[in-house]
Amino acid sequence: MTFAAPLLAGVAAAIAIPALLILYFLKLRRREVEVSTTLLWKKAIQDLQANAPFQKLRKNILLLLQLLVLIAALLALAQPEIRGQARTGERTILLIDRSASMQALDGAEDGSLTRLEAAKQLAIEQVEAMREPGLLSGAETADQAMVIAFDESAEVVEHFTSDKRRLIEAIRSIRPTDAPSSLREAFALVDAQRPRVQPPAGAEPADPARAAALDEAPPPVRPQLVHLFTDGRLPDAGSVLPEAPDQIRLHAIGDPNAPNLGITAVRAERRYDQPAQLSIFVGVENTDRVQREADLELLIDGQIAGVRRVTLPPATAPGDANAPTGDVPAEGVPPATPTPPRTPGAGGAVFQMTRPEPALVEVRLRPVFDGGTDVLRVDDAATLVVGPARRTSVAVVTPGNLFLTEALRGLPLAQLDTYTPESYQAAARSGRLPAHDVTILDGWLPDAPSAAAGADGLAAPGLPPGNWLVFGAVPEPPFGLRPTGEVAPAQFIDWRRTHPALGGLTLAPVRIAELIVTEIPDGSTAEVIAETNEGPGLVELSAAATRAIVAPFDVAASNWPFDVSFVVFLAAAIDHLDTGSASTEGLGARQIPTGQILSDRLPPGAQGIVLTPPSGPDIPLTPAGDGRVVYGPLKQAGVYRLAWSGPAGVADTDRGGRVERLYAVNLASSSESDVPASAQLVTASSVVQAVDPRETERTQRLWPWFVLAALALLMLEWWVYNRKMAI
Repeated sequence: MTFAAPLLAGVAAAIAIPALLILYFLKLRRREVEVSTTLLWKKAIQDLQANAPFQKLRKNILLLLQLLVLIAALLALAQPEIRGQARTGERTILLIDRSASMQALDGAEDGSLTRLEAAKQLAIEQVEAMREPGLLSGAETADQAMVIAFDESAEVVEHFTSDKRRLIEAIRSIRPTDAPSSLREAFALVDAQRPRVQPPAGAEPADPARAAALDEAPPPVRPQLVHLFTDGRLPDAGSVLPEAPDQIRLHAIGDPNAPNLGITAVRAERRYDQPAQLSIFVGVENTDRVQREADLELLIDGQIAGVRRVTLPPATAPGDANAPTGDVPAEGVPPATPTPPRTPGAGGAVFQMTRPEPALVEVRLRPVFDGGTDVLRVDDAATLVVGPARRTSVAVVTPGNLFLTEALRGLPLAQLDTYTPESYQAAARSGRLPAHDVTILDGWLPDAPSAAAGADGLAAPGLPPGNWLVFGAVPEPPFGLRPTGEVAPAQFIDWRRTHPALGGLTLAPVRIAELIVTEIPDGSTAEVIAETNEGPGLVELSAAATRAIVAPFDVAASNWPFDVSFVVFLAAAIDHLDTGSASTEGLGARQIPTGQILSDRLPPGAQGIVLTPPSGPDIPLTPAGDGRVVYGPLKQAGVYRLAWSGPAGVADTDRGGRVERLYAVNLASSSESDVPASAQLVTASSVVQAVDPRETERTQRLWPWFVLAALALLMLEWWVYNRKMAI
């Protein structure tokens, strides 16, 4: 048992108890009274002796009862408490997982709570167990807590405070999201809030060498107690390295054998040679230990277009008869050894159709009733935005590059026109140059500056409005790059594998004989998408009406044309420049995973831009100088609608004077659909075991019982006093 305010109770006791005893020592002031008999003299003498000062106290039941009342009141004032087994840190951080898997309906045995609701209840219990400030000792003796909610990103819901009401309100305000979970940002936020303990002034050691060493060493960190409320679906936990002094208490939420069927992958593809042929690929996983069946429904613009029955094998663990080959844990493995994960059963279906028109595709998963359950619903649906079937018209301007022209002839383009620089300039000046979706420039740029204005209102030299793929030439500032005047051999060392033009490519074998070494000027919109050992190797440029991908080297002076990646790059770059699509993580045009950023470029002149999420109010957006709009991260799965007034782009829809562009946002995460809760957290430095929920720290406050005891004794003393007076 501990006392929250022992000093206050001690001061009150030092005053109240002696005061009560003094009252019984005081001599009463008497007045003369005539009595009728000497029999009353004995009683008067006893009364005088009891009230004479410095006399021994006689047995008095009233004094005993009054002392007991006073002691009970003083103990209540000291605020006695009984703590549970777990200790409470001075600074406690409550990390609450709000990711998609926390919406699973197994937070309670009867299915009445989601995991997030159960996690919030446990977090509130931790807040209620915090030590409160003493009346005299102040806030220094109180525990403080911070609330952080996280999914793929993390945010502080409530900063460090000892106000329990604010902490509980912050916990209750946390809402679930459809985003996957990541622990890295959450712990980065924990470390950012840590106070650094500075050494006291004047405590420098006498040894100068030691003093210099201490000056270079970082200040010591203050340990924190971190309560992590999650189901353990944290795929990046192994890369997290918590600070050594911190203590992590894992509260595992959910059933370790939770069954779930979920859509973990979805994509749409058109045949490159026959764009009207559309294929929809759907991947499904099963975490149940038994085989399950489910129906996949395909809806096109809200109408059912097909149904496929899929059979999903059971999930397997190492050691099962039908488990994949791998390491099997030996008997007697200590508890600190990570438990091998269970492998979900996988299956899927393919829907094929002929549809040249654009479409809004929805796939729904409906488990067949076979006695099993499905605890997570957010992964039972996915959407796709499919553009119209079309082919691109391309112009190539080259003095004669056999590699480039032959590679382009192998692509299924709607039109391919080949020009020399002279014939292209002549056609442009005479007005006889036909419109092309993409123009490829080989070692040459147009002579005259364009009228295309960038974000600062300056012209874009060498590139008129349009979509351009440039090899062996460099558009200069303010639109482009700044050549250094050097030419050097180079090779690719890094590239953005998530960029639409580079998805799935390997550029490591490419060797460049003559790279034009360039620099990116300050304030440029240039974005390096592939880096060489000598500088930028592939750069994307954008202005209000001009988009370009620039390769500052001659492909004929490299081995790239002999690698299959060159043809794939040409096809992907042309498609990306033509459609202007937003692509994230290689999912294709206008398909964005939950938790990511929506970033897209609108046609010049777009005004009144409004983004409508699947639920919630409209969000007005303001475009950048190059027409790019950015919003996110996107926390809810579904269809987002971007509408504006002005010109329409490829695959946009005109609805009564307002142009509309759709984006499909899906969870499609295998780690989130794999919902069985984990009782372990494997970090980069340790394996944290989940605490027993029955041992959750609780503080039982005893002062109300002492108040009740004081009141009961006071009533008893009043009854005894009145009885004696009556006698």
